This record gives sequence, structure tokens and C-alpha cells, in this order.
Amino acid sequence: MTDDELKALVASLAISQKATDEQMKRTDEKLERIGINLGNIGKNQGDVAEEFFFQSLIKDNHLGKIHFDDVVKNMEKHRGQIQEEYDLVMTNGDAIAVVEVKYKAHKNDLDKLDRKMKNFKKLFPIYQAFKQYGAIAAFHINDDAKEEALRRGYFVLQRSGDLVHTESGEHLTVL
Repeated sequence: MTDDELKALVASLAISQKATDEQMKRTDEKLERIGINLGNIGKNQGDVAEEFFFQSLIKDNHLGKIHFDDVVKNMEKHRGQIQEEYDLVMTNGDAIAVVEVKYKAHKNDLDKLDRKMKNFKKLFPIYQAFKQYGAIAAFHINDDAKEEALRRGYFVLQRSGDLVHTESGEHLTVL
């Protein structure tokens, strides 16, 4: 191979490498955008689960035999070094229930619920004298996570029963 041929080969490799680098950069940018979109799927599923359990608890405001007067969604509080967000909180005259909602619950979600339960009365001292209950609500919960939740003394809320609510307008099309 002559010097000129070698120089031409190196030049073509440099041009090819530059094109490859540019293509990889565009691919990385696309993957990053897709990753952001896929990340939102989890949040959207969580929002769906939260709304489902919120509406369900409005219709039947009991945990076991305990009746609650109201349900609040998305309570956030910051006090000192403690900051928490509570998916659902139910109250009556002498009891509160903290409900952690997940689309799919895992054992590690119970640790998060433990922390939230521990911090609740620190963040909301008005409830100091109230009995406090915890619950994990999920569209799906593995058997081991469910057993662990029950062992820790939590209620477990799952989807079941009549899931379809039908409404119709005055003008129905009949075929």
C-alpha cells in the first residue's frame, strides 16, 4: 500500500467515524426521549390506581369493620427535616388511616409505608390522640408482599367485584 493510499484510507476512516459518532448521538437522543416517555407510563399507571382506590373508598369508606367519614387524596407536608406525600388519608372522629397506593405492590413498598406511618403524627400533630391504621392498595400484590403486609398489621386493598360502571346519554343508537 502506498503512502497516498494509506492517507486516503485514514481520511475515509476518519470521515466514517465522524458519521458513526453523529448517528450514535442521534440514537442516544432518541433513546433518552423514549426513556422519558416510558418513565411516564409508571406514573400514569400509579395515577390510575390512585384514582380507582380513591373513588372506591368514597363509595365504601370502610377498612375492615372501621368506618371512616372522609377520604383525602395527595396530602403533602414538610416539617423540619421530614417531608412526605400521602396518597390517601381517611379520618373519622378518633382514627386515621394512611393508604399507600401502588399499581403493583412489592415488599419494599411496605418499608415506605412504615416510614410514612412513623412520620404521620410528627407531620400532623393534630392527630396525636387518634388511632392510626395503615393500608397498602394495589391492582396487583404478590403473595409474599401481601403476607408481609398482613404480618405488619396493615390492611390490604385489592381490585375485585364490579369494575364496570355504565352511563348513557338520552340518544342511544339501536341497530
